[in-house]
Amino acid sequence: METKSITENRATKIVLRLIVISSIVRAFIGGWMEFSNDEVYYWTYALYPALSHFDHPPMVGWVIQLFTLNLTLPYEFFMRLGGVVFAGINTFLIYRIASKIKDHIAGLYAAFLYTSSIYASILAGIFIIPDTPQTLFWMLSIYFLMDALPREINAKSRKNLLLGGLMIGLAGLSKYHGGFIGIGVALYVLLSDRRWLKDWSIWAAGAIAVACMFPVIYWNYSNDFISFTFHTERVTPALELRLDYFFTEVGGQIAYNNPWNWYLIIAALVGIFKGRKVMEKKELQVLLYNGLPLLLVFTSFALFRRTLPHWTGPAYLPLIIIAAVYWREKLIDAKAKNVSRLWKPRRIVGSTVFLSVVLAIAFWLINFSPLQLGKTDLSKPEIFGEYDFTQDMYGWRQINKKLKPIIAKDVADGNMKENAKFVAFEWFPGTHIDFYIAHPNGHPLIMMGNWDQIHKYAWINNDRGGLQVGEDVYFVNVTNWGRDVHQVFGEYFDKIEEVDRVEVTRGGNLMRYAYLYRLRGYKGNYPFPDPFEKHHHLTN
Repeated sequence: METKSITENRATKIVLRLIVISSIVRAFIGGWMEFSNDEVYYWTYALYPALSHFDHPPMVGWVIQLFTLNLTLPYEFFMRLGGVVFAGINTFLIYRIASKIKDHIAGLYAAFLYTSSIYASILAGIFIIPDTPQTLFWMLSIYFLMDALPREINAKSRKNLLLGGLMIGLAGLSKYHGGFIGIGVALYVLLSDRRWLKDWSIWAAGAIAVACMFPVIYWNYSNDFISFTFHTERVTPALELRLDYFFTEVGGQIAYNNPWNWYLIIAALVGIFKGRKVMEKKELQVLLYNGLPLLLVFTSFALFRRTLPHWTGPAYLPLIIIAAVYWREKLIDAKAKNVSRLWKPRRIVGSTVFLSVVLAIAFWLINFSPLQLGKTDLSKPEIFGEYDFTQDMYGWRQINKKLKPIIAKDVADGNMKENAKFVAFEWFPGTHIDFYIAHPNGHPLIMMGNWDQIHKYAWINNDRGGLQVGEDVYFVNVTNWGRDVHQVFGEYFDKIEEVDRVEVTRGGNLMRYAYLYRLRGYKGNYPFPDPFEKHHHLTN
């Protein structure tokens, strides 16, 4: 008993140190780096809160509001702080789940594998995206469901099941993928344990989950179910088989989950399907049903449609637990032979080392690298730096610092009104311009483009008063995502004037340019998407 207590105490201390160290690293990176495309877009969820939004449920906006004190602290550190906090909580949750299934060494392995996952530890652990709160509620749902579904039906398991239903609903309020947790519960009950069908608690848990989604359902009802239509069009299979999409999806899953982790997970699944028993059958079934439906559905979609690898990210959370328990079982006899191997197995620690190296390289590449990965033809400055993906999260503060005095002088000279609006074309990079340049300097930004190109900005444009006939506006053209200004805007404005050009540098080298234009005399003829009309074909 004393040995077990010492083991548990040691494992818990290691996990807590892991959480503290990884949280400090995440917080540092989150405060230093500029926003990615998606993150800066979700800032609008907090700026213009609603019961739901065009592309996602509202939870990510609520998290931003919570950690920025309703945007009184609108800085990268505070906006991303939810991810840092949630990742720490999730690491402890996965440690506890695996510890209950096997022992605290298995829990320790699970904590290291979670921290080593690029999806769980970086995408959802540093960045503020819908996956950030979704992973928290997904992990909480696993935690409560594992203490309910495989257990005897009694007051305790019923309470845990009801809490699991609440977590499923909150996961759905974070991202529609949360519904797959409910599918996993249904599969488990129907295929593995039908005794729950006769108990009121399973139906009450389902009702709680559905009730949580009321804001999303009501908002969609009020907006012609536009969000559901949008996502349906994204995933509806085409008739053409696309192996390139499929291999891109599989490769993305390997990369997003850390290739080392992915190998450990697949090897564990193969070993289990070959008959190796590592945990109770019902516990294994709960975990598999929680992860495999989401994984199989979106991987199969990739045979016909372009998908994004992070869509399957939550599916790997229960698989990490399975892998941790499997590899603990594989090393079950190592204690008598080599104690250090038991506590620091090369397979598990190697995954964390691999992630640390990748993270360090990526951080340097984005923030300090003098390497130009885009176009470098100075005879075509309008596309200099184009296709350099490392610049998506760099240079926006620099652009604002250099453009701010230029705009102030332009206004002082009487060329533009003091609060002149900005326009942008498409939410990316338009929302970057909104967050880093227009909004902090008191200039409303109007987004131009079709439904697929502006998303929530269809509503924001109305809130900001749209464009008035004869109005003069600014446009910032960044050359890594350059636009042909005359081709895009010439039909809708009387005159286009170049004001100035600023340079973005990194590591002492030129990375890209940012051009400032005046667009004179709006003609009132742009076909802005109208969120108050019926929408059927969103791309039109």
